[in-house]
Amino acid sequence: MKRLYEGKTKDVYELDNGNYLLKFKDDVTGDAGVFDPGANTVGMTMEGAGQAGLKLTTLFFEILKERNIPTHFIASDLDRTTMTVVPADAFGDGLEVICRYRAAGSFLRRYGKYVEEGQELEKFVEVTLKDDERNDPPISRDALSMLGILSGGDYVTLKQLTIDISDIIKEELARKNIELYDIKLEFGRDKEGNIILIDEISGGNMRVYRDGKAIDPIELANIMTAE
Repeated sequence: MKRLYEGKTKDVYELDNGNYLLKFKDDVTGDAGVFDPGANTVGMTMEGAGQAGLKLTTLFFEILKERNIPTHFIASDLDRTTMTVVPADAFGDGLEVICRYRAAGSFLRRYGKYVEEGQELEKFVEVTLKDDERNDPPISRDALSMLGILSGGDYVTLKQLTIDISDIIKEELARKNIELYDIKLEFGRDKEGNIILIDEISGGNMRVYRDGKAIDPIELANIMTAE
């Protein structure tokens, strides 16, 4: 088993059969010990965060499979905190796609002159480059096409998949009286050329609230996966 990539919250390995293995860690993104799903650095280590992230990711990927949403998911091993996935090529050096239902995080920091914290947004989708050195800058559809990262047609597919997936996650969370403020997704292209959801869907890449109180990744996984 060959390690291909060491990430902030997961390591990626190549299996002998050509599939990939994701190893979830207990690290979460944030700053100065405060959890922030939009941060570019590991802000803290939360014991059990890796398994919690994998449990929630498995739950959501299985739901998406039932809804015929294309993903890289094959299977999970909760005891080893690993997930087996099909390989997929990133767009450029990687894109992050955010769907926002309320103003928070970097959106609020950028546009706070024109929006109030927590203000409702109409499924606002934005794309950012995975570029820690430049603080993951937002990028427009035109720029993606001009720079050869993503064609206009693929952008339409990517945006619609983001809305469809985010709405499904929002509905599932609402069943537990949890509100989704925003969620960050990643996509790639499989060997057949299809755009598919990759990476994870866990408390580490979304902001969620219950009764106005933020819920951390481990608590969210416990709530959503409770019998």
